[in-house]
Amino acid sequence: MPADKVAEYADGLCYTDLMAGYYLGASDEVLQAIADFSAWFFVWDDRHDRDVVHDRATAWRQLRFRLHAALDAPTAHLHHEDPLVAGLADSVGRLYSFLPGTWNARFARHFHAVIEAYDQEFRNRVEGRIPTVDEYLALRRLTFAHWIWTDLLEPSAGCELPDAVRKHPAYRRAALLSQEFAAWYNDLCSLPKEIAGDEVHNLGISLITHEGMTLEEAVDEVRRRVEECISEFLAVEKDVLRLADRLADGTVHGKQLGTAVRDCVENMRNWFSSVYWFHHESGRYMVDSWDDRSTPPYVDNEAAGEK
Repeated sequence: MPADKVAEYADGLCYTDLMAGYYLGASDEVLQAIADFSAWFFVWDDRHDRDVVHDRATAWRQLRFRLHAALDAPTAHLHHEDPLVAGLADSVGRLYSFLPGTWNARFARHFHAVIEAYDQEFRNRVEGRIPTVDEYLALRRLTFAHWIWTDLLEPSAGCELPDAVRKHPAYRRAALLSQEFAAWYNDLCSLPKEIAGDEVHNLGISLITHEGMTLEEAVDEVRRRVEECISEFLAVEKDVLRLADRLADGTVHGKQLGTAVRDCVENMRNWFSSVYWFHHESGRYMVDSWDDRSTPPYVDNEAAGEK
């Protein structure tokens, strides 16, 4: 974004507000790092979109490799010529400072997969290929970074959760539902923009193309899935809270772990309200006010990253 567009649009996009409503209880340092990473993620998403629209395959491939490298060695990329690469290095470098190396390695592994999913999306869009519903749902879990936002619950709670907790069926299901809600509600709100831009990645578009639904039927189906995420989360949340109670076994460690799990599931719940608010307050989705419904007015079409 050019400086004048930053001044005009940045606050209205509400990127950091979204994170502030999700990671309640995090220290100021942790919350600032997560908020900066979130803002970076949205900018990366827009760069990716412009590279597709302008058929900048070389620029995208170069950026993809640089992001992988910055994720593995953030310190070495803090002053990279591409501010998007430097921004990732700065963000993850701070995120890596809060919890042990095992958490850092997991976060990096999850984000490497997100970068590769964006590459798959790039190829699908260039080829005009609309994935089937099942293909789309699997890809969306990566491009929306489900497990990244779930990982970030832990530094917010000040505690790395052991595998036995993170992989517990109730905890994992609650985390997945909070993210599925967010991804599918995003699809619902961004559908007008993405249809206008001949997009291929949206649950509604996959339902129309592969399930033979009308636009109205597809909207109803996405809404139904969103509502099911809410009702199912409310049921499984109780199981996670019971897990937290069992973990608090009277020991100091048990109390700490039980409190962390309770904090994490409470913030999963916050994701629903924060995402709902964001999509109705952020200028990112107010397509009716744009001159071109397919292109946000704050996007810079310069060939960034091709130098």
